[in-house]
Amino acid sequence: MSVEHDERANARAREQRLGLVTRPRFDQYKEKYAKHFKMERRNGILQVQMHTDGGPLIFNLAVHNDWPQLWMDIGNDPDNELLILSGTGDHWIAGFDRSMGEQPIAEMPSDAFYDHIYWDATKLLEAFVFNLDIPTIACINGPGFHTEFALLCDITLCADHAVLFDPHFGDLGAVPGDGQGLTFQELMGLKRAAYYLYTSDKIDAHTAKEIGLVNEVMPLERLLPRAWEIADKIMKKPRSVRRLTSAVVRRPWKRLIVQDLGFHLAHELLGLRLDSRL
Repeated sequence: MSVEHDERANARAREQRLGLVTRPRFDQYKEKYAKHFKMERRNGILQVQMHTDGGPLIFNLAVHNDWPQLWMDIGNDPDNELLILSGTGDHWIAGFDRSMGEQPIAEMPSDAFYDHIYWDATKLLEAFVFNLDIPTIACINGPGFHTEFALLCDITLCADHAVLFDPHFGDLGAVPGDGQGLTFQELMGLKRAAYYLYTSDKIDAHTAKEIGLVNEVMPLERLLPRAWEIADKIMKKPRSVRRLTSAVVRRPWKRLIVQDLGFHLAHELLGLRLDSRL
């Protein structure tokens, strides 16, 4: 890695000499997103852990807005060579911020609805798939919704107490269109996905492995160490080979996002606008 480090340092110096636009710096966006994401980087491996006040993440519109911008900043920093994504503690996401229900989505002004619902919901998946040109490893460290990011990662590890589910239709009475259902359809097949989208039933970790949602299942304490083991092995390969391999691995997801995400999301948001309960 020392040779790669020297090459990246030389590239930074060359960019400055040529007067090129400054790319995001780790120390800057590490602080920028610190409220919801704890980050550390060693030898090009960036570990990102979602959190709220140092514990499991509580989801709100601010997190929803941070996600796409974080993916873009990470992807635009050439010093990031591999991403490990995890939650904090024993939950991937521990629940909703109660303040989210103060204004029904159906009553939001159109511009606010576009900026904080449509734009964020679209870009948080598009940016993850299209802006990250590096290998990605997810650690699903427990139960929680919005596991589509973990399923979109190249490699997905799962704690043995975790459960996966899509709460939209069965629990919330909403159209499952934000990306969770899309990843379910692609990875487990249409018939299985239809069942879990209609019922919102929980999928335990071992079942998730059997039906192709995750790669490995293990105790929580082994999750991040195992991710780093895999990351170190990947990092032994040349930089260009790593990045080109990630492009090959992610190609089917790019095609799926282009073809279907807009359709799914438009139907979910139309349902939300028409339903005065939400």
